[in-house]
Amino acid sequence: MTASTADDSDFPEPPVPFAASGLPYPRILVKVSGEALMGSEPFGLHPPTVARIARDLVAARALGCEVAVVVGGGNILRGARVAGEDLDRATADHMGMLATVMNGLALEAAIEAAGAPARTLSAIPMPTVCEPYARQPANRHLRRGRIVVLTGGTGNPYFTTDTGAVLRAAELDCDAVLKATNVDGVYTADPKKDPTATRYDRITHDEALARDLKVMDAAAFALAREASLPIIVFDIREPGAIATAAKGEGRVTVVAP
Repeated sequence: MTASTADDSDFPEPPVPFAASGLPYPRILVKVSGEALMGSEPFGLHPPTVARIARDLVAARALGCEVAVVVGGGNILRGARVAGEDLDRATADHMGMLATVMNGLALEAAIEAAGAPARTLSAIPMPTVCEPYARQPANRHLRRGRIVVLTGGTGNPYFTTDTGAVLRAAELDCDAVLKATNVDGVYTADPKKDPTATRYDRITHDEALARDLKVMDAAAFALAREASLPIIVFDIREPGAIATAAKGEGRVTVVAP
């Protein structure tokens, strides 16, 4: 029996709805890149890092947030990078989507090991492995306090997992997208390459698009603008950073109308 099909008897069933009042973002979607799961490894998964991120997600849930997660696959395979003469982009992107399912299953297991119920849903149906994604069951899981791990991207090639994250956040009526990165916000330039780069505390979607800021792709920013979704950019390497950002605190950049 996989974690996705396991009985919920090990986890107390919270009253419905689960989300607590008084939070700035009662329902959040956290975008975690595949690279974030590598930790110190050059490839694949670093189990202690996966466990730490899982504990951070569980801590956000403990605040009373309903938590969805979109996970990338770049630690295993990035479609746009491997596409070439002998491998067309659509096939390569589907391979990358399968990588996100592997990451999602690992994250789901770590979340449940940390003491919270979780469900992995995939935009590419594979019912013997995890649940197929559909809006109604995803909403039901969130209302019941389960952390929902969304994998398979959008199910279509040519879309990044950043765009997929904003799409899922919009259709699941999330209050914010928490974009986990390896820096503490959005900068005027890459702070690792340009020591004069300055950090924004707050910026609009239009400004992010006009300045071609690379923290998310243009399609993701444009969709967030249309849905009036704030994007909270923070450093995933800081322990407890997810819960801190969910409370509207910490060193972050807010991208909002």
